[in-house]
Amino acid sequence: MENPYQPDDIKPDAMLMNKARSPSQYQDGDGMSYSEKEALKQLPEASNWPKFSGSGEYDHMELIDYIDGLFIDVPSIPDYWITARLNTAFKGHASIWYTEMKEIHGRRNWPWWKSQIIQKYSNGTWIWQKTMSFENDKYSVDKDPYEWCLRQSKRLKAIDPQMNIQMRNHKLLTQLPGELEHAVKCKCNQNCTLDDIANTLRDIRKRTNIGKFALYRSSSFKEKQPLRVEFKDKPREIVAEVEKKKNSCQNCGSTDHHANNCPKAKKKVYAIEKVPEEEYTTEDSESDSMGDAIREPSDDDQDPGE
Repeated sequence: MENPYQPDDIKPDAMLMNKARSPSQYQDGDGMSYSEKEALKQLPEASNWPKFSGSGEYDHMELIDYIDGLFIDVPSIPDYWITARLNTAFKGHASIWYTEMKEIHGRRNWPWWKSQIIQKYSNGTWIWQKTMSFENDKYSVDKDPYEWCLRQSKRLKAIDPQMNIQMRNHKLLTQLPGELEHAVKCKCNQNCTLDDIANTLRDIRKRTNIGKFALYRSSSFKEKQPLRVEFKDKPREIVAEVEKKKNSCQNCGSTDHHANNCPKAKKKVYAIEKVPEEEYTTEDSESDSMGDAIREPSDDDQDPGE
């Protein structure tokens, strides 16, 4: 028997459309679901996003970390809501680059834009600069521990974005002096935070003398400077005289040659000075007569009896 309350022109499958929707499926006239509206409330305004100009040291990494954090905090956020707000985050040269890429490739999702930003601004030269800065920035007790840890951590993340906490802490501790590195390892585990390492360094600096001798030694022994004469404040005559002596022969004073090629110096080596007759005294004559007296006998002086 047919139901008299069911119109003949309505099929049973079409009646399923009259069921009440769940709150997550409910839509108003704007076409947005309930979950999308809740996600939109949690999404920060584009004016509060970090700006990326392309001239900062780490601003492109800050923008990437910020947007990745939005997807973690609000999992139901649509991707196009993020990419539609990128034009407000790019400034300066980065804005020109973003506009040109958008004209060439059209609409793209956030993972694609993320890879393009890394490829453009995290190039080999930039990574090499961060590597050199990390290796040259050794820790010493005169540096603020928290600022030093944060600065070095940013460089490590720039060198290897996939580096885990254990490897990051290991590389940070290698920049400490030997005894200070051992002291920090004894108090901090491998999974400690940057704040733990900074607090440990600050604690050791206040309570012990570990690492202070290295700072005293480096500041006490000054680097030897090469000896050189500065003529900035001296008269021109003195400067000319010194320069003339510097470029002249040390034997004869001539500027045509140097001492190693001086002809007068060679003559002095082979020259024998003649003693004047006035200096030939009677003592010299007496020594000559005594020398004749003790000379060896000749054949004529032999005994005739032999």
